[in-house]
Amino acid sequence: MSDDIRYAWGESTLGAFIAAQSMDGLVAFEFADRGSPLDRLRERLPQSTLREDAAGLAAIVAALSRLVDRPDEASDIALDPRGSDYEKRVWSLLREIPAGTTVSYGEIAARMGTRDARDVTAAIAANGIAILVPCHRVLKKDGSLSGYRWGARRKRALLERERR
Repeated sequence: MSDDIRYAWGESTLGAFIAAQSMDGLVAFEFADRGSPLDRLRERLPQSTLREDAAGLAAIVAALSRLVDRPDEASDIALDPRGSDYEKRVWSLLREIPAGTTVSYGEIAARMGTRDARDVTAAIAANGIAILVPCHRVLKKDGSLSGYRWGARRKRALLERERR
């Protein structure tokens, strides 16, 4: 079964990005400076038909660009995260972390019923929806920054913007 995914490019204060949307909601919001986000989308969604729709997604792209500057503001953008059931459970937990606060990978693992954070870390790394699935709010247990799919500079900037 193939589903239609529309995508568009945007610009923000943290760099260029791609946004992709299905009939059900946002499938991807990824910064575009490493590799090709379109190729990554094709790999992640091999059964989907991707087509560019800058005009149709202009309002979403503008909202996402604003969200980069105000990651603490609530958004009513519908999401359609694509991943395994486990990944979706982890991403759902991430969405419960209030803006301006952080948790550790171990805390997310404990909420998932395990002491081993490796699967949680892998699920967080697989997140393809920046900011709205706030993986930037997860830190090492000592409170230091750890990996972020779109770079430590962006993670630090998003956390600082939320603390304003």
